Amino acid sequence: MSATLVVDPKKYARLANRIVVKAIETEKEYDRMVAAVEDLMDKGEAALSTEETALLETLAILIQAYDDRNHPLPFAPPYEMLAYLMETSRRTANDLLPVFGTRGRVSEVLNGKRSISKEQAKKLASLFKVSADLFI
Repeated sequence: MSATLVVDPKKYARLANRIVVKAIETEKEYDRMVAAVEDLMDKGEAALSTEETALLETLAILIQAYDDRNHPLPFAPPYEMLAYLMETSRRTANDLLPVFGTRGRVSEVLNGKRSISKEQAKKLASLFKVSADLFI
Protein backbone atom coordinates (compact mmCIF):
# COMPACT_ATOMS: atom_id res chain seq x y z
CA MET A 1 0.00 0.00 0.00
CA SER A 2 1.24 3.55 0.61
CA ALA A 3 4.30 4.55 2.60
CA THR A 4 3.95 4.68 6.36
CA LEU A 5 2.39 7.96 7.41
CA VAL A 6 3.63 9.87 10.45
CA VAL A 7 0.40 11.00 12.05
CA ASP A 8 0.13 13.62 14.77
CA PRO A 9 -2.12 11.87 17.32
CA LYS A 10 -3.69 15.10 18.58
CA LYS A 11 -4.57 16.36 15.10
CA TYR A 12 -5.90 12.95 14.10
CA ALA A 13 -7.98 12.70 17.29
CA ARG A 14 -9.53 16.12 16.63
CA LEU A 15 -10.50 15.08 13.10
CA ALA A 16 -11.78 11.66 14.17
CA ASN A 17 -13.76 13.11 17.07
CA ARG A 18 -15.56 15.52 14.75
CA ILE A 19 -16.82 12.58 12.74
CA VAL A 20 -17.14 10.12 15.65
CA VAL A 21 -15.20 7.30 14.05
CA LYS A 22 -16.54 3.91 15.14
CA ALA A 23 -17.87 0.69 13.69
CA ILE A 24 -20.86 1.46 11.48
CA GLU A 25 -24.06 -0.15 12.71
CA THR A 26 -26.88 1.74 10.96
CA GLU A 27 -27.64 3.24 7.56
CA LYS A 28 -27.66 6.70 9.17
CA GLU A 29 -24.11 6.17 10.49
CA TYR A 30 -23.11 4.78 7.10
CA ASP A 31 -24.45 7.88 5.32
CA ARG A 32 -22.61 10.13 7.77
CA MET A 33 -19.32 8.32 7.17
CA VAL A 34 -19.76 8.37 3.39
CA ALA A 35 -20.44 12.12 3.57
CA ALA A 36 -17.21 12.57 5.57
CA VAL A 37 -15.28 10.62 2.93
CA GLU A 38 -16.80 12.72 0.15
CA ASP A 39 -15.84 15.92 2.01
CA LEU A 40 -12.25 14.73 2.29
CA MET A 41 -12.11 13.58 -1.33
CA ASP A 42 -13.50 16.92 -2.52
CA LYS A 43 -10.37 18.58 -1.14
CA GLY A 44 -8.25 16.55 -3.54
CA GLU A 45 -5.65 13.97 -2.58
CA ALA A 46 -2.75 16.41 -2.86
CA ALA A 47 -4.41 18.89 -0.48
CA LEU A 48 -5.03 16.37 2.32
CA SER A 49 -2.91 16.49 5.44
CA THR A 50 -1.27 13.31 6.70
CA GLU A 51 -3.96 13.06 9.36
CA GLU A 52 -6.76 13.53 6.83
CA THR A 53 -5.24 10.84 4.61
CA ALA A 54 -5.06 8.44 7.57
CA LEU A 55 -8.65 9.26 8.52
CA LEU A 56 -9.80 8.71 4.94
CA GLU A 57 -8.20 5.25 4.93
CA THR A 58 -9.83 4.41 8.28
CA LEU A 59 -13.26 5.54 7.08
CA ALA A 60 -12.86 3.54 3.88
CA ILE A 61 -12.14 0.41 5.92
CA LEU A 62 -15.20 0.98 8.13
CA ILE A 63 -17.44 1.66 5.13
CA GLN A 64 -16.13 -1.42 3.32
CA ALA A 65 -16.75 -3.60 6.38
CA TYR A 66 -20.33 -2.33 6.66
CA ASP A 67 -20.92 -2.86 2.94
CA ASP A 68 -19.48 -6.37 3.06
CA ARG A 69 -21.75 -7.24 5.97
CA ASN A 70 -24.94 -5.59 4.81
CA HIS A 71 -24.72 -5.16 1.05
CA PRO A 72 -22.55 -7.92 -0.38
CA LEU A 73 -21.85 -7.41 -4.05
CA PRO A 74 -22.77 -10.08 -6.54
CA PHE A 75 -19.81 -11.49 -8.42
CA ALA A 76 -18.63 -9.21 -11.19
CA PRO A 77 -15.77 -9.91 -13.59
CA PRO A 78 -12.65 -7.90 -12.71
CA TYR A 79 -12.94 -5.63 -15.76
CA GLU A 80 -16.53 -4.71 -14.80
CA MET A 81 -15.43 -3.97 -11.23
CA LEU A 82 -12.64 -1.78 -12.60
CA ALA A 83 -15.08 0.10 -14.85
CA TYR A 84 -17.43 0.64 -11.91
CA LEU A 85 -14.64 1.94 -9.67
CA MET A 86 -13.43 4.25 -12.42
CA GLU A 87 -16.92 5.67 -12.90
CA THR A 88 -17.60 6.19 -9.19
CA SER A 89 -14.20 7.81 -8.60
CA ARG A 90 -14.34 9.88 -11.80
CA ARG A 91 -11.15 8.38 -13.16
CA THR A 92 -10.36 7.94 -16.85
CA ALA A 93 -8.43 5.41 -18.88
CA ASN A 94 -5.46 7.80 -18.74
CA ASP A 95 -5.38 7.34 -14.96
CA LEU A 96 -4.71 3.64 -15.55
CA LEU A 97 -1.62 4.13 -17.73
CA PRO A 98 0.79 3.87 -14.75
CA VAL A 99 -0.78 0.48 -13.95
CA PHE A 100 -0.97 -1.05 -17.43
CA GLY A 101 1.69 0.84 -19.36
CA THR A 102 -0.05 1.44 -22.68
CA ARG A 103 -3.41 2.67 -23.92
CA GLY A 104 -3.83 -0.60 -25.80
CA ARG A 105 -3.50 -2.68 -22.65
CA VAL A 106 -5.86 -0.38 -20.76
CA SER A 107 -8.42 -0.81 -23.54
CA GLU A 108 -8.01 -4.59 -23.63
CA VAL A 109 -8.47 -4.86 -19.86
CA LEU A 110 -11.51 -2.57 -19.83
CA ASN A 111 -13.09 -4.60 -22.64
CA GLY A 112 -12.44 -7.91 -20.88
CA LYS A 113 -10.00 -9.10 -23.56
CA ARG A 114 -6.97 -9.12 -21.25
CA SER A 115 -6.86 -10.34 -17.69
CA ILE A 116 -5.39 -8.35 -14.82
CA SER A 117 -2.12 -9.69 -13.42
CA LYS A 118 -1.52 -9.99 -9.67
CA GLU A 119 0.95 -7.09 -9.81
CA GLN A 120 -1.55 -4.93 -11.69
CA ALA A 121 -4.27 -5.92 -9.21
CA LYS A 122 -2.06 -4.71 -6.34
CA LYS A 123 -1.48 -1.38 -8.10
CA LEU A 124 -5.21 -1.00 -8.80
CA ALA A 125 -6.00 -1.85 -5.18
CA SER A 126 -3.66 0.90 -4.05
CA LEU A 127 -5.08 3.37 -6.56
CA PHE A 128 -8.72 2.72 -5.59
CA LYS A 129 -8.07 1.83 -1.93
CA VAL A 130 -9.83 -1.53 -2.22
CA SER A 131 -8.83 -5.17 -1.96
CA ALA A 132 -6.73 -6.60 -4.78
CA ASP A 133 -9.10 -9.59 -4.76
CA LEU A 134 -11.64 -7.53 -6.70
CA PHE A 135 -9.38 -7.67 -9.74
CA ILE A 136 -8.24 -11.30 -9.66
